[in-house]
Amino acid sequence: MAGIVDPAMRALAQCDEPAFFGVVLRSVAWSALVFIALGTGVGYAFHMALTGHGLLSGLGPVFGVIITGFAALFLFMPLAAAVASLFVERIAAVVEARWYPALPPARPAPLAQQVWDSLWLGLRVAAMQLLAVVFAFFLPGIGFILGWAVGSWAIGRGLFMAVAMRRMERRAAVNLYKDRRLAVVAQGGAITAAGLIPVVNLFGTVLGIAALVHVMHAPDEEEA
Repeated sequence: MAGIVDPAMRALAQCDEPAFFGVVLRSVAWSALVFIALGTGVGYAFHMALTGHGLLSGLGPVFGVIITGFAALFLFMPLAAAVASLFVERIAAVVEARWYPALPPARPAPLAQQVWDSLWLGLRVAAMQLLAVVFAFFLPGIGFILGWAVGSWAIGRGLFMAVAMRRMERRAAVNLYKDRRLAVVAQGGAITAAGLIPVVNLFGTVLGIAALVHVMHAPDEEEA
């Protein structure tokens, strides 16, 4: 149990770190820019398509806002999580400087692997959210729990891989994940639960990354 609770408590102890707030602000800003661009593009497309149709030609921006609003409802958090995962180095460096100062400098996996895993995380979270909505519609109660459980696995594994690949190749990170699967999924569950709470959800991914740094550096049971 300590291997599950301690990482989260240590992450919370650093929640006032300026670096953490910086990542949150960047994640929100980039996500907002993406949806503003999406809304502008959709609005312009509808405007062009409806040109010459009288009053309908002026409804392009309205359609853009409506479609973007629905997209943001389901995709804002996945996108913010993917963006935040790109700042793993910043968060992990702050955590390691405080708790593990004797560690040598990190040697990240190739950038292409890190970017792919970040994109895969965003797609995975989006898919899990869509699945949760379907479950909740057809299986009220049970569907919500199933959606949360699947999301816990997806988010936990995705962020753990991003953290671990700072110091090892992808194959080694996968093996380490298998050894610490329970702790990783538990942190993913906490992040997924935080995602349901307004404002708190903005910090969920950042604190989850910090907690998973501790999970990665936790001693093996036979060494403890």
